[in-house]
Formats: sequence, C-alpha cells, structure tokens
Amino acid sequence: MISLPVPDASATAAPARRKPQLVCPAGSLRALHMAVDAGADAVYLGLKDATNARNFAGLNFDDAQVREGVRYAHARGREVLMAVNTYADARDPSPWWRAVDRAAELGADVLIAADVAVLAYAQQHQPQLRRHLSVQASATTYEAIEFYRERFGIRRAVLPRVLTLAQVQHIAAHTQAEIEVFGFGSLCVMVEGRCALSSYVTGQSPNTAGVCSPPSHVRWQEQADGVEARLGEVLIDRYAADEPRGYPTLCKGRFHVNGERDYALEEPTSLNTLAMLPQLVDAGVAAVKIEGRQRSPSYVAEVTRVWRAAIDHAATATRYAVQPAWSAQLSRWAEGQQHTLGAYERAWR
Repeated sequence: MISLPVPDASATAAPARRKPQLVCPAGSLRALHMAVDAGADAVYLGLKDATNARNFAGLNFDDAQVREGVRYAHARGREVLMAVNTYADARDPSPWWRAVDRAAELGADVLIAADVAVLAYAQQHQPQLRRHLSVQASATTYEAIEFYRERFGIRRAVLPRVLTLAQVQHIAAHTQAEIEVFGFGSLCVMVEGRCALSSYVTGQSPNTAGVCSPPSHVRWQEQADGVEARLGEVLIDRYAADEPRGYPTLCKGRFHVNGERDYALEEPTSLNTLAMLPQLVDAGVAAVKIEGRQRSPSYVAEVTRVWRAAIDHAATATRYAVQPAWSAQLSRWAEGQQHTLGAYERAWR
C-alpha cells in the first residue's frame, strides 16, 4: 500500500467546511473491501444483470456477495448504494422490480435509479429505501431535479458531467435535493448512458443492456503488423504488437481524418476535479463520486485514498492546494495518463 502525505493544516487551519460524502465504486467484493478500508464513506454496486449500467462479465454482485458487502460496510459505519439505473424493458419490467426488492431485502441503504417506472415502484413498494436519481437520468436543471423530488421522493441527484461549475452552483442553490457530482474517472461525449454510436453499431442501448461496447460485439483480430480492435464489423483502432490497448469504444477510437490518424471524437482522458474541490464544497455539493466499477480493486483503493486525503484537507485548510503526490498517484490511473476539468471549466462560455 502506498502512503500518501497529508499536508499539515495546523498553520493554515480554518473553520471546518462540511465534508462531502466520498462515494466510491465497487465492481467486486474485493473492490468494496478496499474502498471501505481506503476511506470511502459509501460504495455503490450493482447486480449481475442488465439492471445496472456496468453489466460486464466478471463484474457485479450476487445476493451472497451483496449481503457480505453490506455487513462489511455497515460494521465500519459506511453505506451501500445499489444501482438499478438502466431503463426497464417495457416488454418485461419484472427484473427491475425484483432488483428493487432485492436491494431492500439485502440491506442496501440507497437505491440509485433513473427510470421513472423504477422510481415509482420503489416509492410504492420499498418506501424505506432512500432514492437517489442516477446520472443516467441526465437531469441538468434544478426544475428537473425538483420534479423527481416532488413526484418520486428522491433525496439526492447525481449531476451529468456536462455542467460548468457555475451551473452546478446554481442548481445546488435552487433545489431541496442533495447534489452529487463526479470527481474523478472516465468521461463520455454522449448524453449520459445514451451512446448513439454503440447503439447504432451493435443494436444494444447502454441504457437498457447496461453496457457500452458490449463484450459480445468486441473483436480483437491479430494482423501481421499488430492487432485490430473492432466493434461488430467497425474498425475502431489498430495497435502495434507491443502497444498498450484499452477497452475498445467508438468514441475513443483512432480514425483517418484529413490524411491524419488520430482520436477523431475524444481523446482518452479522465475527469479530475481536485483543483476545484473547495468550490464544489462551498457550492453545497453533498457528495463526490468516483467513477470506475469496471476498474480494478487497486484503482479503487488508490484513487479512494487520494480523495480521502484531499477532502479531509479541504475541510480544514485555509490555503487548499493539490499536492504533487496526489496528482502523481491519479495520473497512474487516468485514461491516457491525462487529466481534465471537463465541462466544469469551459473557456468558451
């Protein structure tokens, strides 16, 4: 385990800010244990089916694992949030109803959902289960969030990664719901969870199948000069034999455009909001979320540890500063080893 230095706040002590809840991903029981041990206040997870938006083979939890994860977290004073955040199949919504009931029966503290039908079912049948509005709902105004709060009793809304800091501040000031924002992790060029590119190529929507670039459509083809990555029959990228390869998605593919081969839609880069953490806290953000249920337990542990140190520092320091050790640690796990503030800081606005 790598030990991260925490700045000495004794000389720069300030009246304590309210600490936002640190919400961290758990794609496996091992990741859940490591997140809790590294300082997460809450972990979010999903079941092994299409009811959650990270429906990858080898990820997620069966009932026994959820029970053990809940036991482990609750014994240490932490919360478990269950994501049932895809949209129910109108032909047979029963798997989503069962997932809501299982969340309650297995002891989850919170249900994360986007579909109004799922929220309505939870409100009627499991009213004791706190409801958070998933980022998959793409609620970008306080009016939208208030609609969900008034109609479905949501306690918190997770904001999409398309808003500026000023917009986040405006929403937080005008809604009675708690606000949660993403602090670190992958970005998407599409409306949250609604990848038109992946849907067009595979015929499967991430909002219903629970996965972008479904593994059943991914093809790795060995060539004389390297490896080709395809989604269905679409060539996404070509790698040299010794070149690192990420999971293939259309938005982060390299294509020939105007005689040059490069990232045509989006470069691999990770959102990193450490630099504006005090502004987010002062805006009234109730929780900071780390993306990455599909990432390794080591990713979860190390990123959680950095953010735990940063939140604790921001709560007490007059002169908050991002520590070089934090940035170096996060760079190891950032896509393309690059960071961005994303939409939080748009110079053209």
